[in-house]
Amino acid sequence: MTATASVATEDWSLWSTSARLVVTDPALLPEARRIADAVLDDIDLACSRFRDDSEVMVKAPLFPVGALVSDTLADLMRLALASAAATDGDVDPTLGNALDAIGYDHDIRLILDDGVPVRAIASPRPGWASVRLVGNRLTVPAHLSIDLGATAKAAAADRVAARIATELGCGVLVSLGGDIATAGPAPAGGWQVLVQDAPLDPSARVTLAEGLALATSSTQKRRWTKAGRPQHHILDPGSGVPAEPVWRSVTVAAESCHRANTLSTASIVRGHKAVAWLRELGVPARLVDADGVVVALGGWPDDDPSGAGTDSGADSDSDSDAERTLL
Repeated sequence: MTATASVATEDWSLWSTSARLVVTDPALLPEARRIADAVLDDIDLACSRFRDDSEVMVKAPLFPVGALVSDTLADLMRLALASAAATDGDVDPTLGNALDAIGYDHDIRLILDDGVPVRAIASPRPGWASVRLVGNRLTVPAHLSIDLGATAKAAAADRVAARIATELGCGVLVSLGGDIATAGPAPAGGWQVLVQDAPLDPSARVTLAEGLALATSSTQKRRWTKAGRPQHHILDPGSGVPAEPVWRSVTVAAESCHRANTLSTASIVRGHKAVAWLRELGVPARLVDADGVVVALGGWPDDDPSGAGTDSGADSDSDSDAERTLL
């Protein structure tokens, strides 16, 4: 735990990445951490692909005929399907089998190269369009497998920030491996966030206004090797294999972390086409290409080569350190 006159910060490891919690009243940090743990434990138990006792794994055999699921899983699934619809299927929650086929079938820390060539799994029809969620009854065709990795972490950041602000009445920033959500009153001057995906990448310092969220998607993190070939975790649903790494990273600001993450993930999948798409949407975005060239859109401020600025405790990178303020 660290504290200043205006904020207190706590960092810990979570879901093979890093978590950071910042509150504007240092006295409330222990209770805020308790709330965060409860929310995050509930989400992990609902949707983790990497624990046998999670709801999504236990009920998987029932999904082809329809299974009643918890409010938590239903809400997460509803958000995931909304992401799929908003991106024409570029963010698809039914890629579990495809991720298994390229080797992402364990916690990222445990993946070993088994020497077996990648077997691309792609559905001729968008998988998400075959999923039905009516109330809390979830139906998924037998040939598909749910994976909420593309949306659940961002949704978790939103949920934690909202719960803490509502219950404790303080300002809060939550960062989960590059997915940042804020709620309640911001500290004086706003939330200062450094955006930098990897240590040698170009960095940017931005001011995140009260209630705004930020998400970074990256082709540099959650990487492994299968049959001697590099892989990463963001799949192109059309091919069933990792998206071409046109962008090292894409960072987007939006009114919720879920929306920001949806747009940043889809931008990785869309490659060069992402620039025109994000420009049309008018969202603040920062794309870093394979050569380290930065493309700023939607009012995103130019990078400060000096890296100067203050840090109010926010980190926005994909699974590493990043602090910068936004818009």
